Formats: sequence, C-alpha cells, structure tokens
Amino acid sequence: MSSDISIKTESLFESIPPHLRALFEACEYPWQIVERISGYINELIEKGIEGYSLYSDGVLAGKGASISESAHISPPAIIGDGCEIRVGAYIRGNVILGRGVVVGNSSELKNCILLDGAQAPHYNYVGDSILGCMSHLGAGAICSNLRSDGREVTVRAEQSYTTGMRKLGAMIGDRAEIGCGCVLNPGTIVGKNSRIYPLTSVRGTVPQDCIMKSSGEIVKIEKKKI
Repeated sequence: MSSDISIKTESLFESIPPHLRALFEACEYPWQIVERISGYINELIEKGIEGYSLYSDGVLAGKGASISESAHISPPAIIGDGCEIRVGAYIRGNVILGRGVVVGNSSELKNCILLDGAQAPHYNYVGDSILGCMSHLGAGAICSNLRSDGREVTVRAEQSYTTGMRKLGAMIGDRAEIGCGCVLNPGTIVGKNSRIYPLTSVRGTVPQDCIMKSSGEIVKIEKKKI
C-alpha cells in the first residue's frame, strides 16, 4: 500500500454523482480537481444535465431544490436535486452542489464542490475546496484558501506535495465532521469519517477514522464492540 493512499481522490470520496465521475476519475489527487472546476462546470452547463433546468443565466438547478429569495448565486453554478439554499447564502461562482446539500445563512461558497448531503449550514466559508458526501461543517467553520504570505500552497502528509496553486482550501472526506469555529488552513486534508474538535486550527492531514483534539493530538476512533 502506498504511503500517500489516504490523500488520494479515490480514498477520500466514494459516492460521486454521474455527471462528476469523469472529473474525479481523471484526478489522482483532490487538489487537481479543484483547479479544474471552472472549465468542467462550464462544459456541464453548455451540454446540460438530465433532469436539471435553467434557474437563471449560467445556473442549473435539479428537482426539488429550495432557494431562498435572499440568497445570491453568481454563475456558473450547479444546484443538485433537493438542495436547500437558505437565507443570505452567497454562492460566488464555479460551485457544484450534489443532491441534498445545505448551504446556510451567511455561508459563502467559491470555486468548490459539495458532494451529496454535505452541509455548510451556519456562517461558513468554503473556498477552493471539496466537501465529501455527508460531511458537515459546524457553525463558523472556515476553509481558508490563501496563505498569509500569498505563496503557493503545499499539501503536507507523510511527504510534501507542491500544488502550483496560490489558492487552495480544504479537501474533506466523506462523512467527516468539522467542529464549530474550526479553521482548516490552506491545503488541509481530512480523511473519511474523521472528526475535528471545535475551535481547532488544522494543518496538514488528518487520517481517516480519526479524531483531532483541540491540542492537535490525533487519536484513532475506537470501533464499538458488538
């Protein structure tokens, strides 16, 4: 098994909507997906997606999507079936939402993908990031996408990966839980099923099936004995 398996696209995201599979399967690492969102979303909107209709110029919406009148959606954007875009949500363009995604009050999204059931429900910023299926951001959790010195973002796991990207947020695996008030620093990866304690500043990689405490300590989630 490769030492970097936990940060590869296939190990972070299991359930991919049909219209996104070509993008995810073409990218070994998730930051490669992020830098291709802009071109890919424009191709999807031009071709159309079965079951989706034009909500506004450059914005496709699936069946049963609920979009508040006070929400602002800048194109291009794709809103999946049954999504809930709540009061004051701000979608800044190059955003793809899967089925049943929640974008809540005062949450801001930009150049990102939220897979089926992902939630950014309260005062969240999600920039240049991917949120896996059924992942959840607690109130005030932030996916920071720009280093304070403006330099290229490096992803750090068991080795360092140069991304060539000045802006890169977080890549959060399926079913991960991010506590209230957390800051995920640029290039952070959180593995599937992992949990982050509230008010934690996260850097580097949190392996799957782990808990990261506010002290920075990472422990394995113990499986319940039957």
